[in-house]
Amino acid sequence: MEQEMAYDRQGKSYPVADFKDDYSGDKLGFWVFLLTEGMMFGVLFLLYGIYFYRHTAMFAFSSADLNIWLGGTNTVLLLISTYTMGVATLMMRQGKLKLSAMLVGLTIFIAIVFLGIKASEWGVDISHGIYPGSKLLDAKDTGEILFFGLYFVMTGLHGLHVIIGIALMSWVLLLMRSGGIHPEHTIVMKNVTLYWDFVHLIWIVLFPLLYMIGV
Repeated sequence: MEQEMAYDRQGKSYPVADFKDDYSGDKLGFWVFLLTEGMMFGVLFLLYGIYFYRHTAMFAFSSADLNIWLGGTNTVLLLISTYTMGVATLMMRQGKLKLSAMLVGLTIFIAIVFLGIKASEWGVDISHGIYPGSKLLDAKDTGEILFFGLYFVMTGLHGLHVIIGIALMSWVLLLMRSGGIHPEHTIVMKNVTLYWDFVHLIWIVLFPLLYMIGV
């Protein structure tokens, strides 16, 4: 394939760099993006640590009100989904397109189940009058107010990232069907897999902070 050339004012030619398949640039750019995401969650973890230190007993008391079995189930689901998405990327590199697409679809399904469980858990809390700004919660101890405030903010933000992950994986399926992702060009799929690993790791931190301190 002929290299595209550009010319300066003196008529001298030089090759134009093609960044369409810049693997290193794509990978580095995505790692920088994940770093900013990690910093955002890091601020929330820092706030949690400060308030937990000041209200340890009430944080533990409030945590006991959460359903550890639902939280544990969601943890297992995300662990499985991380595995299926990773294997899907490996299968794509090996040229097993149908199997890869099936595994991506399975990962999307697991993510939707995760959201369903989380939504039902939120629904129970809200039906009991436990949500930010409710009269019932505002009447409780400061430690309880802070715990549930952080609980809804952190799990809500994480849930938003799960929704974004579902959208990205759906996009991956469309690219696989159109040929935009193939065994020789998997950078988009690798980055989406990396993003899903990040979503899973954030939950691995959230689960013990929110659900296990009250055990």
